[in-house]
Amino acid sequence: MLNPDLDPSSHAAAYARDGVVRIQSFLQAAAAEALGQALERATPWSLVHSGPAGEHVMVEGAALAALTPAELQARVAAVTRQASQGFGYIYLVYPMINAYLDGRDPGHPLHALTEFLNSPEFMDFAFQVTGERAVKVDAQASHYRPGHFLALHDDLGEGERRAAYTLSFTRAWRPDWGGQLMFHEPGGDIWRGYLPRFNTLTFFKVPMAHSVAAVAPYAPAPRLTIAGWLRDDPPHSAG
Repeated sequence: MLNPDLDPSSHAAAYARDGVVRIQSFLQAAAAEALGQALERATPWSLVHSGPAGEHVMVEGAALAALTPAELQARVAAVTRQASQGFGYIYLVYPMINAYLDGRDPGHPLHALTEFLNSPEFMDFAFQVTGERAVKVDAQASHYRPGHFLALHDDLGEGERRAAYTLSFTRAWRPDWGGQLMFHEPGGDIWRGYLPRFNTLTFFKVPMAHSVAAVAPYAPAPRLTIAGWLRDDPPHSAG
């Protein structure tokens, strides 16, 4: 699955210097195309957003299908108001680790990606770029529609998150459509921003202030990304 032409050592200096590095054509072309099509056409999405008290709200399956366009827009508006005073987020999600461990959607291409991200091949590549030795890798797929966003935060956990990553499967994206992964200086300026691009991996240090810009109302296609952390707590288990 990994592009055999990549040299992880060629990206290590940029990561050490900047705390962030971007690697294009990360997967072999056929694998990237299969995953891109699965995300575009064959993934059962749920809606996730921050609640009024900062809680994590998940709307799945039939409950999501039952929401009218007006109800969906009301949720976007409510989360947007909340984010104006603090942290907030709203987007569609497929929880890859939970789905894999629960045996959901047998044969879905994202399960193969979950296995790859937790394989010695990927974790060794990540170690050579970031210097962080992972025990496991989290993963969730996200689907941003117009109005969806992820407000400013730094990914700081309990110490188990060694580095963060995103793997983008967004095609032919225009910069005015929003959705950029943006990194922020302490004073608030954006010191680096990345346009969503197909088959492109980004590693960045934790903690690091970043956000995902709101997708413009006229964006005609979704922003599709896999995101997670390199972690050093106990491996995933089906229990």
